Amino acid sequence: MTTGTTAREFARPRWPAYPLSALVPGLGHWYLGRWRRGAIWFALYALALAFLSARTLAGALEPGHPFVIAALQFGSVSYADVAVPLAVLIVCLLDVYLLGLARTGFDGGDGG
Repeated sequence: MTTGTTAREFARPRWPAYPLSALVPGLGHWYLGRWRRGAIWFALYALALAFLSARTLAGALEPGHPFVIAALQFGSVSYADVAVPLAVLIVCLLDVYLLGLARTGFDGGDGG
């Protein structure tokens, strides 16, 4: 019974998972059928953006400044504000790559 599910998973190409994860962390995991793992990556990335980048958006919430204009002023963004969300994104991409590699190489795929 699990053979039918596995055969259906292998019928879909894995390459779309990589750009999907680059656009939205966790979306590539959803594409590969790992919904719970994808939801965890998305939540982790959202938390990193919300809490660790809060310093960047703090000035955008002041009265008298349009939110979108203040949030898009990249000159005021420091590396420390984007380092953790970027690291989460990179590790998510590595995870989806290794998942695709493990499914192809070790779960009965032809491996190239």
